Amino acid sequence: MTTEILGVIATYGLTLLLAWPLARYIVKVFKGEKTWSDFMAPMERLFFKISGINPKEEMTWKEHLKALLTINLVWFVYAFFMLMFQDKLPLNPDGNPGQSADLAFNTAISFLVNCNLQHYSGETGMTYLTQLFVLAFLQFVSAATGIAALIVVFKAFKEKTTTKLGNFWDIFLKTNTRILLPFCVIIALILAFNGTPASFDGKDTVVTMQGDTVNVSRGPAAGFVAIKHLGTNGGGWFGVNSSHPLENPNYVTWMTEMVAQVVIPIAMVFALGMFINRRKFAYVIFGVMTIGMICLLIPTMMAEINGNPAIAHMGIQQATGAMEGKEVRFGPAATGYWSTVTTIISTGSVCGFHDSTMPMTGMMELLGMMLNCFYGGCGVGILNYYIFIIIAVFISGLMVGRTPELMGHKLEAREVKIAAIITLLSPFLILAGTALSSWVLAHHPEANWAVKPSAWLNNPGYHGFSEMLYEYTSANANNGSGFEGLGDGNVFWNVSTGFVLILGRYLPIIGPLAIAGIMASKKYIPESAGTLRTDSITFGAMTFAVIVVLTALSYFPALALGPIAEYFSLY
Repeated sequence: MTTEILGVIATYGLTLLLAWPLARYIVKVFKGEKTWSDFMAPMERLFFKISGINPKEEMTWKEHLKALLTINLVWFVYAFFMLMFQDKLPLNPDGNPGQSADLAFNTAISFLVNCNLQHYSGETGMTYLTQLFVLAFLQFVSAATGIAALIVVFKAFKEKTTTKLGNFWDIFLKTNTRILLPFCVIIALILAFNGTPASFDGKDTVVTMQGDTVNVSRGPAAGFVAIKHLGTNGGGWFGVNSSHPLENPNYVTWMTEMVAQVVIPIAMVFALGMFINRRKFAYVIFGVMTIGMICLLIPTMMAEINGNPAIAHMGIQQATGAMEGKEVRFGPAATGYWSTVTTIISTGSVCGFHDSTMPMTGMMELLGMMLNCFYGGCGVGILNYYIFIIIAVFISGLMVGRTPELMGHKLEAREVKIAAIITLLSPFLILAGTALSSWVLAHHPEANWAVKPSAWLNNPGYHGFSEMLYEYTSANANNGSGFEGLGDGNVFWNVSTGFVLILGRYLPIIGPLAIAGIMASKKYIPESAGTLRTDSITFGAMTFAVIVVLTALSYFPALALGPIAEYFSLY
């Protein structure tokens, strides 16, 4: 157990060591300075020449949003039809069928919005063609979309007064060519040399240690797993995700995948300080995020290490902790760390079975997604945190009787209203969705939706409620992990979570971009002795308090009906 904990500490330490130079590199890329990746410039120029785009044309925040939303719509239509007709296309050595319209709708949206909520099993639900040219493609462009949106906010912070915030297409393309692609190649090589498949062969016949002959799925998984983590996407090549021995063969690949999914979110925080020349401001943000992560991680690891009291009551020793749903290759402490990180960051990949974790762990997983701002996904983590900064500045201004200001710009009613709407959006989507599914389960248990509502839940009572709450929380947070006792592969869940996915992704991008763009266009006010310092520990504590209070008020009743009630029933 001590070795596991040391491994967790070493993994996080390695992530920090890599995040700092990565942040400096990201800043150079988006400031247009010389970098080692300039060899990609000719390919970028060719792309712009073919597409007729002028990468030097400055855009307003509205033009950025128009470009972002338009191209995302095009990708959705492409993905939807590819998934429906994948059985009629090449690169399908296992003969997997096409997806139904409702499943293709959910899958296309899910990967488009960086969620990767999978209501299918990768081995049987996808072909090699759609895994690579639909899902892997969407994992690149969805991560790049989030980073591109954040860079626009960086530019708005940096300038005193401006309406010109760079070019979306230039930022988006460089995110792919200069950041995601080269680092994915390195990660994929590490995975491939440690046993992750990287071929186009079909299923292989294997004789197990018990003497059974089984067919094992393979495929070009290494590159897919690389971008699923580096882009904080999370969708698995195989159905059981990174608990699969081919997707995550050993502790080297475990550390690689853990570092990959955390390094860009942390690097973007440091890059913020470097880009706008306010490093102390970035350190405060990083400190709040890290404290938040630790507050979720410690209860999780303690719950998993100490084992299940119901099993202990039977007189069974649990020297290795709560091992139900855990891989013996990794153990409960490492799995607890993964479950915390994958839910505070919108990755959603798993190296264990979240549905089998202890009630305390389940609550921490839910809270991590409900908060969705401690590190967070590529780009969108800081965008979500930015909304809490706006609210904290507004409240602080009211407390001291001054007009709220942020980065030399007055914060007025319009920006606060946008922030309030975005803040209320997540609780509405999560709680309304859970209420709807609970009502359907109670009043229409035998409805004919492929899987009857009466068969949705793998567990009754409190945990069954948590399974439904988790599904909508995961969809809203663009996370994709699940309490997979839930029977979600049917019309109701595909359609309902599909709409939650759309609203939970794009409105929290539109809101921060609008606020940043509006404030950047205002007259700059030089800082004075009376200006609220946003780079102080006091303001960091204020922001943390806002995050905790808003979350507690919004979600406590639902958590009390689910994991909290389950905790007290068990202990």
